[in-house]
Amino acid sequence: MQVKAANPDDYVTKIPEERQAVFQQLRDTIKANMSPEMEECMSYGMVGYVVPKSVYPDGYHCNTDLPLPFVNLASQKNFIAFYHMGMYADPSVHAWFVEEYGKRCKYKLDMGKSCVRFKQMDDIPLDLIGELMQKMDANTWIELYDRTLKK
Repeated sequence: MQVKAANPDDYVTKIPEERQAVFQQLRDTIKANMSPEMEECMSYGMVGYVVPKSVYPDGYHCNTDLPLPFVNLASQKNFIAFYHMGMYADPSVHAWFVEEYGKRCKYKLDMGKSCVRFKQMDDIPLDLIGELMQKMDANTWIELYDRTLKK
């Protein structure tokens, strides 16, 4: 489900009303805990949190005109998707998240390589998302990206 939006605030107004408050809480949590060098923007039709080209001029290897993506949020048909590239690139961060999620949430973790699918709007661990965002700053992400993902 692609949401056509001009900016992140516009995106929130265009998703189902029953998701807007929790989606906004996720945005607020991410912004309050992300590296100050990162920026919120629209990225691939989702709300994105990126390392801007002013910080990392090489940009994203798939399209070097774009900033380096780190986290995305999207409202899908049956869930809110939270994509965290750091978990994909760093197995220790992934393992930490999986273990902590099990301790903090009553529902089973539904996760792909970098995507956590939140189907239960009343069981999104905002504190865990905040801690996850603090695990990797922009410079650490750039170093990890250059070492493991950039081709």
